[in-house]
Amino acid sequence: MMQNSQVFLLVGACSFILSACDVSHQGSLLKSNENSFVLTSSVMNDGGHLPNTYTCDGEGISPPLSWYGAPQGTKYYALMMYHNALDGVHSYWNMFNIDASNVQVESDQVLGEMGSNNLNDLNEYSPPCSQGPGYKNYTYTIYALSDAVTLNTQSKIDRNTLLSAIQNITLGSAEMNVSYARINEKNNLNKDVEQFSSKEASPQKLPLNNSQTSVLTSNVSAIRCDVIKDSINEAEFEKEVSVTCDDDYAYVTSSTYPEHELMNGITGTNEQVPVPAEGYAAPVKLNPKKAKDITTIDAAVGVAVNGVPIYDYSAQGELDVSEYDAKHDTLALGQLDNCGGHSGRGDDYHYHVSPTCMIDTMKNQTSSAIIGWAYDGYPLYGDKNPDGSDIKQGELDVCNGQTDEIFGYRYQTSSTAPYIIQCLVGEVDTSKLPRVAPLSGDTQKIRADLKPPAGGVENLKYTTLEDGSRTMTYSYQGEDYFTTYSPSVKSEHCYDFKQKTISNGGKVQAGTFCRDSQLSNHQPVVIN
Repeated sequence: MMQNSQVFLLVGACSFILSACDVSHQGSLLKSNENSFVLTSSVMNDGGHLPNTYTCDGEGISPPLSWYGAPQGTKYYALMMYHNALDGVHSYWNMFNIDASNVQVESDQVLGEMGSNNLNDLNEYSPPCSQGPGYKNYTYTIYALSDAVTLNTQSKIDRNTLLSAIQNITLGSAEMNVSYARINEKNNLNKDVEQFSSKEASPQKLPLNNSQTSVLTSNVSAIRCDVIKDSINEAEFEKEVSVTCDDDYAYVTSSTYPEHELMNGITGTNEQVPVPAEGYAAPVKLNPKKAKDITTIDAAVGVAVNGVPIYDYSAQGELDVSEYDAKHDTLALGQLDNCGGHSGRGDDYHYHVSPTCMIDTMKNQTSSAIIGWAYDGYPLYGDKNPDGSDIKQGELDVCNGQTDEIFGYRYQTSSTAPYIIQCLVGEVDTSKLPRVAPLSGDTQKIRADLKPPAGGVENLKYTTLEDGSRTMTYSYQGEDYFTTYSPSVKSEHCYDFKQKTISNGGKVQAGTFCRDSQLSNHQPVVIN
């Protein structure tokens, strides 16, 4: 799990340490098998990042692995994990005599027999606890063996012993390489970069040149990208959400349509329904810096780890953050569902308060879990501090955040207004802030001017059927109303609608509407 103030965290690095491969023992062992023998994992990819869970910063358990395409004649497997450090090979995991009937090992599972690691010399998995700045590379290798390994189990069986024992019975092997980095909570690298970027910094005090500063900044971006990926993977939303990064932004991409139940519990409906917005890319800054002025905008201010956009609490326009506006409080008006969200003017689902249903589905349901990211690059946590302590009255600022020892700043959710991110404290390029485009093709304007009816509705229910159709039904002043839509066969990302709405006088209307490209370039309100 991600920790904040008590343990090290993936945040920054000063340099990459990319060691040469350990070929002294493996050169005669490794065979490509024409790339048919493959080692994979459900929690990480070859060339990707080792999740925090499987390190000393997390649960410290071994990761799940699976393999396929072993050579003919394979009777047993051996599995090893190591890292080429400056002081020699660090061996974390050695398992052998795994019967060939096994094609996977679950997280924290032992198969066959265990050899010793060279970190504590015990017959167990030793979680990486990377020391010093920069990425470290870790290699998992699965060996296909023609026979069982015969060794004196009363003696120490370390990696070198095991490699020697399997040298003449190895039919082939497959590898997976991952990287991992950590830095202490002082976050010295970020301080160095801030010093270099500060206009007030004295040139005589700068220890590095501009080229080195560029490298430092690039490394911070790369590791912050991994932190964002980790927050999604550890919550187990990686199937619905992807993250890609450039030097400046992490793009959290999703359909904005969550897996949890939605829309139920609303009384103040605007008669709009959530329609997936495939390819919605939320830009999160990788090198956040506090801005001179805070920013509020009538658009998403961040994104939850399940890919759903996050808005402030208001139902209309820009906020005056200095004064609570009960008339436009989406929660107080009954416009939000049981999960803290609703469908907006673009028939798009988003949150306005704490995403409670999303949190309930997260694997890492702890106070230290990051539940979202603001577009200025700072993380969003839940109602408690990351260490589990209560947030005292008056500790949160006007944007609903506070200073953080790791990230410099963090936002929080709260049970009272403003409930969630109210404004952005960091620098933000508002031209990059996305908004889901309204559905196109509404030539008759049957969905163009939908409004919450006075007094609210009753018995609102939202259902999804196996054929992909969705229906929202509700009652108003004794009469039943509905909106239903299903994927259209006419074109991709188009939907066939049928509706009877209060806003349109109870007429039964139909049409086919499509989800086009996103809109951005929203003008912000900057508050001095």
